[in-house]
Amino acid sequence: MTDETSSAKTNAAMTLDRRALLRGAAGAAASFAAIRTAFPGGAFAQGAGPETTKAILGYIALVDAAPLIIAKEKGVFAKHGMPDVEVVKQASWGATRDNLVLGGAANGIDGAHILTPMPYLITTGRVTQNNAPTPMYILARLNLDAQGISVANEYKDLKVTTNASALREAFAKKKAEGKEVKVAMTFPGGTHDLWLRYWLAAAGIDPDKDVSTIVVPPPQMVANMKVGNMDAFCVGEPWNEQLANQNIGYTACATGEIWSKHPEKALGLRADWVDKNPRAARALTAAVLEAQQWCDKMENKAQLAEIVGKRQWFNVPVADIVGRLKGDLNYGNGRIEKGTKQFMKFWRDAASYPFKSHDAWFVTEDIRWGKLEPTTNIKALVDKVNREDIWREAAKSINVPAKEIPTSTSRGKETFFDGKVFDPENPQAYLKSLSIKRAQV
Repeated sequence: MTDETSSAKTNAAMTLDRRALLRGAAGAAASFAAIRTAFPGGAFAQGAGPETTKAILGYIALVDAAPLIIAKEKGVFAKHGMPDVEVVKQASWGATRDNLVLGGAANGIDGAHILTPMPYLITTGRVTQNNAPTPMYILARLNLDAQGISVANEYKDLKVTTNASALREAFAKKKAEGKEVKVAMTFPGGTHDLWLRYWLAAAGIDPDKDVSTIVVPPPQMVANMKVGNMDAFCVGEPWNEQLANQNIGYTACATGEIWSKHPEKALGLRADWVDKNPRAARALTAAVLEAQQWCDKMENKAQLAEIVGKRQWFNVPVADIVGRLKGDLNYGNGRIEKGTKQFMKFWRDAASYPFKSHDAWFVTEDIRWGKLEPTTNIKALVDKVNREDIWREAAKSINVPAKEIPTSTSRGKETFFDGKVFDPENPQAYLKSLSIKRAQV
């Protein structure tokens, strides 16, 4: 081969390399342009960038994990200078707890899509091995509403709704026959446990004495109901909708019918990770907020269902997800309601902001059921765990309008379907008003 031939080939190769490089650069630019179009709020983290580009976040296969999944799938974490964020499926809330205690540096996780009370239970060591505290922070709320309480077809004729009083006699009769009555939730002291307990107690059914309250991971609820392992359960979507679609049981009520616009999941992180990486924590939160804004738009619901339904995320048919995302509820017992207010709120109604008053209710309810000590200083514990200040910083960094940023850390008094009122300024009065409870007040 002559020098001229060799030179020609070298020049041709360099030209191809340059073209490939230009195509790659153009592709990357187009990709980031698409991200900016879909997520226009704010630019990359202002000033100094995040201390780390990586965080390991856990999630459970529940629709309210969508903000984390969307932030990963659509490059929003990368947009905020954190391209190496991992969103990792957890087998159960117990596994989430254990991996949080381990931490990302020890092959666990740094944070998670999490039941709002769990950071409090983990911080106080109430649910950890040897009761060793692992301090955590809540940086954002992920959603309002859209969980469900479902009942086995055995009770279909009772047509149970938010009013579960018909089950009181049915459960008593079953127990008298020597059979066990089982109701399932996802984690002791977690949101689903508290919704289920509130619903039962309002009907005069003691969740600790009249039934056996068991723990079942969310993705296993439908299969366990199918083989007769439980009489009722409380879980997030898509599992209530899947139960109805498979005609295994029916939804008695959406949790938003118990407490309208109630808080649900949170973005929780280990306190030491946040303290070590404050700019990364803000960037991470900003990305989740932008993803929540995208998830909240009705025109994105179908695409959202397709994305989270993928094998690597939920591995669930879109038909089991999309209906309730839009507020269309097939309760499974002939009751079908379209366009209800029971869809999941990711952003509207200040869904993303972690009100301290809401955390105070969760702590109070965990005191009610003996999950936390009666002597717990509710305000001090909430102030320790709730980092709404980071939410505010993140919101400002992505130019959230002032009208969408709450001016108070309290949403005020909350009224439940049975007329009970929770005043965050007086949790003791709320506890005293409840007839079924473990706490002595």
